[in-house]
Amino acid sequence: MSNIDLDRLCGPAAVAAAFAVRPDAVLRLFYLGTRRALAGPFCKTMAAARKPYREVPPEELARVAGTEHHGGIVAVAMPRDVPELRAPFPPALLTARVLPVLDGIGNPHNLGAVARSAAFFGCAGLLLTGDPRGAGLSDAAYRTAEGGLEHLALYRVPAPAVALRAMAPRFTTVAAVARGGVVPEALPRGKPFALVLGNEETGLAPATLAACAARVTLPGSGRVESLNVSAAAAVLIHALDRIAGGRSPEA
Repeated sequence: MSNIDLDRLCGPAAVAAAFAVRPDAVLRLFYLGTRRALAGPFCKTMAAARKPYREVPPEELARVAGTEHHGGIVAVAMPRDVPELRAPFPPALLTARVLPVLDGIGNPHNLGAVARSAAFFGCAGLLLTGDPRGAGLSDAAYRTAEGGLEHLALYRVPAPAVALRAMAPRFTTVAAVARGGVVPEALPRGKPFALVLGNEETGLAPATLAACAARVTLPGSGRVESLNVSAAAAVLIHALDRIAGGRSPEA
């Protein structure tokens, strides 16, 4: 196990989500005295599984977490397996109206923020492409997700253009672009949406864009060029969820 990069889940929300969704994966638990009441139920779970848990001083918790932004409690867990998306399409991904597809999003904080929004708005899963620029499931991503990553089914799509074409019978595949797309209300209806979000600097690859059935752009004031990808994702997930549910985005 010493050669495995373990997940360090920091903060009450991330730790609670891990215990709720994959308690068997949690290996160790550390917390500050100020988090004793919060940690109590988790400590009982650890004790029942005969796994270590400990109240520690702030400097030790910062060392365990690798950051001072740990929220007073840290769970060390086995890393999540992210399987490759294969046919037939997993039923778990067909239960929500919007499926985000992240193609080369390189900042782990953006990955975590998108996951947080996706979980908040009821998405069932998240697809991560094989773009080498893409962030992985790092400690920073988990910390920013505030538990959201635990509540999403995660899959890898090494060849996004191929995967998007295969998804076309079940999803309207939509590329989020800074300019040149239609407003959300103008998108075709009748199927759930696969919302494709690209790299912060260079956007989506031409092949990925070509594989999408539509392009969407959020209208703005023009005072700034565009939104951060995680902010745009939150607005679009909400809008597309309402459209797929037969409601106006403004309703």
